[in-house]
Amino acid sequence: MSETDAGASVPLRLHNTLRRQKEAFVPRDPQRVTLYVCGPTVYNYVHIGNARPVVVFDVLYRLLSRHYPQVVYARNITDIDDKINAAAQAAGEPIRVLAERYAVAYREDMAALNALPPTIEPWATDHVPQMITLAQRLIERGHAYAAEGHVLFHVPSLDDYGKLSGRRRDEMIAGARVEVAPFKRDPADFVLWKPSSGSQPGWDSPWGFGRPGWHIECTAMIHTHLGHSIDIHGGGQDLIFPHHENEIAQGEGAYGGEYCRYWVHNGYVTVDGEKMSKSLGNFHTVRDLLQRYPGEVIRYALLAGHYRKPLDFSLAALDQARVALDRLYGSLLSHENRPPPISRARAHDVEAALADDLNTPLALARLHETAAALRKSTDPAQQEQLADTLRDGAELLGLLQQLPSQWRQCAHETDGAPDVEHIEALIAARSAARASRDFARADALRQELNALGIGIEDSSVGTSWHRLGASANERRRDST
Repeated sequence: MSETDAGASVPLRLHNTLRRQKEAFVPRDPQRVTLYVCGPTVYNYVHIGNARPVVVFDVLYRLLSRHYPQVVYARNITDIDDKINAAAQAAGEPIRVLAERYAVAYREDMAALNALPPTIEPWATDHVPQMITLAQRLIERGHAYAAEGHVLFHVPSLDDYGKLSGRRRDEMIAGARVEVAPFKRDPADFVLWKPSSGSQPGWDSPWGFGRPGWHIECTAMIHTHLGHSIDIHGGGQDLIFPHHENEIAQGEGAYGGEYCRYWVHNGYVTVDGEKMSKSLGNFHTVRDLLQRYPGEVIRYALLAGHYRKPLDFSLAALDQARVALDRLYGSLLSHENRPPPISRARAHDVEAALADDLNTPLALARLHETAAALRKSTDPAQQEQLADTLRDGAELLGLLQQLPSQWRQCAHETDGAPDVEHIEALIAARSAARASRDFARADALRQELNALGIGIEDSSVGTSWHRLGASANERRRDST
């Protein structure tokens, strides 16, 4: 990272899947950093597994944007796909109409998770001419061939094919998910272009009416908007093979050089320890979860585990995330109306955690340490600095993006918890009892608050409160 403000800048290190180790990030051009992340296939509402890479790479985007004058972040929309074709046919509507509807829903859901919009959002169907040109170039360079209306990439033509996944040849063939066809020169060859018929969407090409293969879409969009070589390519672990492996083959086969310098992949999401599946009843769409939890709660839960490790997602984890956010927001409640300081404090400890391969669990721990120090502090100047440091670190993580008073009004609207006015009335009554030295009454009110799932803390600046978590709320509901 470059140094763009007062204070030392911590060098960014990322785990590079290509070289299987953490490496210092050095962009090709410090004036223009390029980041591409594979986006959704828009045929339905996205599930929580789709949301993880969005949140992970949003944090990376925020971090990079602090240290480089321009970060070009592209996240595509895939709107050419057999699932889209089937969904549109079932709904009796044009493919583009269905795709645009779910793309709008996707943007809404990701915005609810406090994800910043990408710099560029390319759609696959808007780049078919570039895909045709790319396929032609690969044929000219001896890396692809046409056969029976298809164009296929010839895998043996590239000596280092497989370098990203490290798979053996037999594993590649088994995992390539491509149909066995008599016109293939090699079983591992994959489709760049294929014929369309009937109701399938298609475009005119030198090889007949057809549509592109899956892998060529991202390569063509990257070449169009970011260049023939990019700094960082992100996505889920499931995309390493064949999708990203084939992207490298296409990009380097067409133009030589290095297609991408840093490959960054997030781990899988399981639900209550099992693979997410509609048949198991543990399939959660982001849209459904937003009916029960604020988006910030979902975001916190997705950041609670390190991005490269599997994340076990559960409703209990969401309840814990809500409690954690209650405490963070509660720490800022008495500071929300203060004017911003002239010189902003920087959360260097949070930034250092993120600079070490996006260690979000450590970054969250640093936020809570700052919040605890703020609650204990009795010095107004120190409180102001700590509050600003807390906000700064939270902004890097995309958290604490609203006023604490707003959070308290909306954070528990759907979980059956007592409303804010009732909680604060009980706290005011307790404060009055303490002032009149009626300690028995004050203790009784504390116990009443605890029974409602509300914890309180007394400090020099007054009494703050927070939710105690799902277990307390469950006990309260069970008792009614």
